Amino acid sequence: MKKFSALAIVFFASIFVFAQQIRLEDVVSYGYYARGVYGLQPCADGESYTRLSDDGNQILRCSYKTGETLEVVADRSVARVVDAQGNTINEVRVRDLSLDSYTFSPDGKNLLIATDVEPIYRRSSRARYYIYNINNKTFTPLSKNGAQEVPRFSPDGTMIAFVRDGNLFLVKLLFNNAETQVTKDGEFNHIINGKPDWVYEEEFEYNCAYDFSSDSQMLAWVRFDESEVKTFAFQYFQGTHPSMKEYALYPGVYSYKYPKAGEVNSKVSVHSYDIKSRVTRNLDVPVPDDGYIPRIQHTCEKDQFAVVTLNRRQNQCDIYSVNARSGIAKLIMREQNDRYIEVSFYDHLDFSRQLFVVLSERDGYRHLYLYGLDGSLVNQLTKGDYVVTDYYGTDGTTFYYASTDEMGSGHGNPLEQYIYKADAKGKKTLLTKQKGFNTAVFPTLKENRGGLYFVNTWSDLTTPPVTAVYTSNGKQERVLENNASLKEEYDKHLTIATPELFSFTTSEGVLLNGWMVKPANFDASKKYPVIMYQYSGPGDQQVHNSWNNGNARGLIWEHRLAQKGYIVACVDGRGTGGRGADFQKCTYMTMGDKESKDQVETAIYLGSLPYVDKDRIGIWGWSFGGFNTIMSMCEGRGVFRCGVAVAPVTDWRYYDSAYTERYMRTPQENPDGYDISPLHRYQRLHGDLLICHGLADDNVHFQNTAELAEQLVQAGIQFELQTYTNRNHSIYGGKTRLHLFTRIEGFFDRHLQP
Repeated sequence: MKKFSALAIVFFASIFVFAQQIRLEDVVSYGYYARGVYGLQPCADGESYTRLSDDGNQILRCSYKTGETLEVVADRSVARVVDAQGNTINEVRVRDLSLDSYTFSPDGKNLLIATDVEPIYRRSSRARYYIYNINNKTFTPLSKNGAQEVPRFSPDGTMIAFVRDGNLFLVKLLFNNAETQVTKDGEFNHIINGKPDWVYEEEFEYNCAYDFSSDSQMLAWVRFDESEVKTFAFQYFQGTHPSMKEYALYPGVYSYKYPKAGEVNSKVSVHSYDIKSRVTRNLDVPVPDDGYIPRIQHTCEKDQFAVVTLNRRQNQCDIYSVNARSGIAKLIMREQNDRYIEVSFYDHLDFSRQLFVVLSERDGYRHLYLYGLDGSLVNQLTKGDYVVTDYYGTDGTTFYYASTDEMGSGHGNPLEQYIYKADAKGKKTLLTKQKGFNTAVFPTLKENRGGLYFVNTWSDLTTPPVTAVYTSNGKQERVLENNASLKEEYDKHLTIATPELFSFTTSEGVLLNGWMVKPANFDASKKYPVIMYQYSGPGDQQVHNSWNNGNARGLIWEHRLAQKGYIVACVDGRGTGGRGADFQKCTYMTMGDKESKDQVETAIYLGSLPYVDKDRIGIWGWSFGGFNTIMSMCEGRGVFRCGVAVAPVTDWRYYDSAYTERYMRTPQENPDGYDISPLHRYQRLHGDLLICHGLADDNVHFQNTAELAEQLVQAGIQFELQTYTNRNHSIYGGKTRLHLFTRIEGFFDRHLQP
């Protein structure tokens, strides 16, 4: 469940009364864009990084310290396409090979380059991959037998594994790229080897379910048997952008396995392959009944893999050390929680040394805990009423992370994020000292190496992103991109009110944070209509002291609405992130209840302001935000004139098992909780409603909207419905996004403007 937005940046054409109208076409088509450093990857030496050239034809290695180009790693203008024997493949032209992404081999001799990438779901894609030999300046196809998914180098750099059609394959570079098919039982909608199924990919947030052993002698993977998972299907029509001519007269059907809440999940098991002997083994990993295996990775011990299992309720997580040859699994750690365990607990695991770090909420806030490889607790590395938001890695003695710890105070500010390092005793050092929001990219961390550089991107509510090189001691060395010209335009031509952060306390005594954009030439003696935007899903945040606020970052669309005379506001209610486990998890088992109350409380608070017309307040959101839009309009206090729900869930029984059960358990266990939904509260609907939904949404199925629409029709409740042919949860393609936002704007104009 994620929102979808366009990256954007605001500029205005007059310093006086009349601002140039921000064009909606530019908002939805990346017309206002905050620049970054495209394709940046840290190098293993810790002193340099690679990036794509501005024209996309070269991969350059540059010095962190000086910015000097040290070498051209790859150049399409001088490269050849060859087969595994070195013979030129004349029918493939280098200039036709797009450098969509690249990965270095561990030995630094080759690159794996993705071309012609075709998205599958949110995190998965297939592509034609090429091996680029840096010394010979040649592109060699990874495989001649079809597109590949999730390719990965072996630790010694001599092999590449990948998945195709549900099977795992192995290519040996030292043997003329000889290709071996490791598994043969892969079949669409039945068996997947080495790659997660739909619900794992979406809700456990990863796309690769295999790994090499640390000595490159073994492969281990998770096998997903989804044969008993029920199938969901939706129609495809001919449409345009792209046009599917095969469906010109008769629509096509796309069917895939989608486990809904309380239904059967894939059966998972772990297997290994001895690369030398070609022996396949089943590994004896104790998976709980109906449980999950959300991660697998190698450890620093040869033949040993770390395998993470999770029970179906997702409140007990076990980490096993599994021998890929004997199949024996040893439990080294167990994490339990009264409610649920976040994905962040196992998302940052790193077993490449004789220790590992987990992010646990066991003391009420998400903190770093250091463990030995045998599962013994070494130390709690971070402590305080703040949240660790990301973990970047360790060199064995120093641990790098991001948190809401405000300027090293030990107290959290959920609106901001800073970069830190800590030693094994928990002594921390603040590395970024500008108030606002910081995100970092670190190189692969080696043992006890000094002189480490990292790249940090900082912004605040009114400053577009500044990307700079820092030393490991927090000294800024060099700015890579500061968006200075855009910042100058923003400051010089600002004719509408500056965005502002605010907070208020609800009638239930809950302090909530928000941001607000006011109209041009704001006059506090006037009464303005309000559009409220929110997402409200578990652990999510929409309110930061960051440029990345709003449906379009830089609040570009919100500024456009402000130019039209609206106040636009967003408030993070209970259940959102950054404020500790109790605030986030208080919505457990009753999703939608407290979240909708807090949006109603927000409308009441805004309506109490002297410059707000309390009778002209609208609300909107996408995905979970669409769900909570309708829930808020059905809350009972009737504070909204209108609302727009994009791709909303209307009954959690229709949504997937892993996400929904994490926060709600199953419908069988919690029927009353599941009845807290639009499909069971629609008769309380107050205000005019517009629902927008893509007919090919693989995530939140159109079924949600169809069933709610039927109930509204039969109850005689009028509403508006906008569907989008062949569009998924993102609702884009051709002029689709422009149409969507034109529709939303027009709806608000009709209902909120005088």
